[in-house]
Amino acid sequence: MVTAVIVDAVRTVSGKGKPGGQLCDVHPADLLGRTLRGLVERTGVDPALVDDVIGGCVGQVSEQALNITRKAVLGAGFPEAVPATTIDRQCGSSQQAAHFAAQGVLAGAYDVVIACGVESMSRVPMGTATLGKDASGPAVARRYPEGLVNQGVSAEIIAGRWKLDRGELDEYSAHSHARAAATIAEGGFDDEILPITVTGPDGERRELVRDETVRPDTTVDSLARLRPSFRDEELERRFPEIDWKITPGNSSPLTDGASAVLIMSEDKAKALGLRPKARFHSFAVTGSDPLLMLTGVIPATRKLLDRAGLALADIDAYEVNEAFAPVPLVWRHELGADPQRLNPRGGAIALGHPLGASGTRLLTTLVHHLEATGGRYGLQTMCEGGGMANATLIERL
Repeated sequence: MVTAVIVDAVRTVSGKGKPGGQLCDVHPADLLGRTLRGLVERTGVDPALVDDVIGGCVGQVSEQALNITRKAVLGAGFPEAVPATTIDRQCGSSQQAAHFAAQGVLAGAYDVVIACGVESMSRVPMGTATLGKDASGPAVARRYPEGLVNQGVSAEIIAGRWKLDRGELDEYSAHSHARAAATIAEGGFDDEILPITVTGPDGERRELVRDETVRPDTTVDSLARLRPSFRDEELERRFPEIDWKITPGNSSPLTDGASAVLIMSEDKAKALGLRPKARFHSFAVTGSDPLLMLTGVIPATRKLLDRAGLALADIDAYEVNEAFAPVPLVWRHELGADPQRLNPRGGAIALGHPLGASGTRLLTTLVHHLEATGGRYGLQTMCEGGGMANATLIERL
């Protein structure tokens, strides 16, 4: 039976997704291209062997337009014969890229494939792609006559309906920073981060090896001083359960970053003399209520575990994207998950959420965590704009 394995997984550091962030001077195609080049150099794989490169990117406009993954492949110096495509499943774009890549191997369509993602939120701000136009159309407006809401308001609704108080959200967020800071101090990210050299406006060259979004000094008290981000009187009347507790501190920050995973058949890995780190075990994707939007991780996880024939107790670590603190907290509550196994190296609240790159970033962190701890199974799930979620189960080899 054909199996799809992960040979290596890498990511850049996180950069603040605004002018002045540590990656803001790097063109996003070059940011991804350097990541692709670093991935094949680390493994010694001839890029000519790559059958396809599947990339995720959400803001496919401006410097991220016109199939940015193909531009990254060319910029990486890969042979011109290596194709590439860019997909958009919102925040789960590169996780979906990993699904498509692994499923292509399982189907026999690929021997060697790269799944990856990139987002430069400093250069292509969130929301730019709509160009100020209605992206939903009149049919969606008729189906949801009261209107859909943005993800921040969805997080507020979820926090209200699950009765999560502000202190609980801030405590979780401070814990995310603490875990990430501890991992940095222990060198836990060293194997997954691909150092990147940047030249600043002053001409100074610097090698970046540390995530910029992690704040080791974060406390519940410091987070408590932040004001809610999405307060709106009209929405408050529409959703009386909302009491405005989502702040910049308990949300993932705007982030720049790229990540990439080398995937191939196990037979091909053996033929090339490579030792795979993990294999893909099971996949799931589901739609969910586009108003709540962020709760799809719950049915996606259940669907995945049913397909895998496993219980959550069998899983050694879970990466649940911290788009907003209510997401992992509600997921943990509904599934009865072990808090110690949830985002053990910190999550997106600390490590950042570079939209199209987040799926393969989570996968990269999960693979390296399983290697470091000797765990067998790792589960990853990601909520997505429009009401969807992906879930992935991997097994360490």
